[in-house]
Amino acid sequence: MKTIRIGSGAGYSDDRLEPALEIMEKGNVDYIVFECLAERTIAIAQQRKMKNPDEGYDKLLAYRMERVLPLCSSKKVKVVTNMGAANPVAAAKLVKEMAEAQNMSGLKIAAVVGDDVFSEIDYYSDASLLENGRKINEIRSSIVSANAYIGAAGIAEALDNGADIVITGRASDPSLFLGPLIHEFGWSMDDANLMGIGTMAGHLMECGAQVTGGYFADPGYKDVPELWNVGFPILEIDEEGELLISKLKTAGGMVSESTVKEQLLYEIHDPANYLTPDVIADFSQAEVYQVEKDVVKVSGGSGKAKSGYLKTSIGYKEGYLAEGEISYGGAGSIERAELAREIISKRLELANVQIDEIRYDFIGQNSLYKGALSDRSSAKEVRLRVAARTVEPEDAKAVTREVEALYTNGPAGGGGIRTSIKDIVSIGSILIPESQVSIKVFYSEVL
Repeated sequence: MKTIRIGSGAGYSDDRLEPALEIMEKGNVDYIVFECLAERTIAIAQQRKMKNPDEGYDKLLAYRMERVLPLCSSKKVKVVTNMGAANPVAAAKLVKEMAEAQNMSGLKIAAVVGDDVFSEIDYYSDASLLENGRKINEIRSSIVSANAYIGAAGIAEALDNGADIVITGRASDPSLFLGPLIHEFGWSMDDANLMGIGTMAGHLMECGAQVTGGYFADPGYKDVPELWNVGFPILEIDEEGELLISKLKTAGGMVSESTVKEQLLYEIHDPANYLTPDVIADFSQAEVYQVEKDVVKVSGGSGKAKSGYLKTSIGYKEGYLAEGEISYGGAGSIERAELAREIISKRLELANVQIDEIRYDFIGQNSLYKGALSDRSSAKEVRLRVAARTVEPEDAKAVTREVEALYTNGPAGGGGIRTSIKDIVSIGSILIPESQVSIKVFYSEVL
């Protein structure tokens, strides 16, 4: 029975590269998947593309491919990634140029497009964002991106046509892993159970080291060995959907029933109805079994026919975020930080600075739990954080100026000031019919 091995190359845009390279070198894998795209990430990438039509792909694409390409060629490992972000075609062009610069040959690169529906957003002007109910026509002038979560079909098509490297934009995370399974095993995309199993496999792999103990680790309670050297997971799966999750023996971390169960439930609102572009996956009957040290078998995944709708992320500008921080230490540090908060509040009120929302956090005291767990008597240091949302940039600057003024205008002993002003790109979601999205694949070859 045919079996393939797929390595996870990244769980997010800025993830480490070394574990992926080690898998490509030593893992005997057929594929490596770099999942590097978040909802806000693609909105920011769209802004970069607006400034330069040759950009908009993942900012670490060149950094990764510089070292991945030689292994892709020498080890015959195929690469699937959503590092195309807002511009998969430009990403594919860059990868081709890099391969040619390294004197490679015989590589076929595919760019999967169709997720960008920004030009059609006016057709959905009456749609309401699922998160806050705001209508598209209310925020139309502020919208910077609209990307539908596409499924595995374009990836499978590219691989069917001989692609060695497949670059997508906003593909669903599990679809990056499901595409190779459809291609390798000839699975029908109408077979909901196989699509559900493949989606479950992809979901377990999509976040990199989360399933090998990274986010699981909690010293003294959930200890994980050599977390400094944590490795990324490897999926071994056969054509009937029997799957194992493991890692390299030389890598740190661990693969256990507990790490796998945590990842299986990660971001799943309803384990029996996980909506994806490819299937409504059902993980509710999944069984997790430790086969041997750092090897876990997972079975029991299934699925139902897909909904016919695609979740679409809408990125829109919503003003500015002004942040400032300052530290106070020693006796009376809490009281001095509270005085600093009072000074800033009164100064902003006096200057009539227009603020939509502001919050003050005493980091180490109440920034996470609103003071429910704080112990003022034991505090030896505290860091005051001020964060304000404004419509106008000048109001944002006024907030940061008041934080900086604390240096010499008191209270005593403040230091380590840090300020920043950022554009706020908010994210909302709508559902659009899958029939309205057209997937296309473009190819280029390194001869």
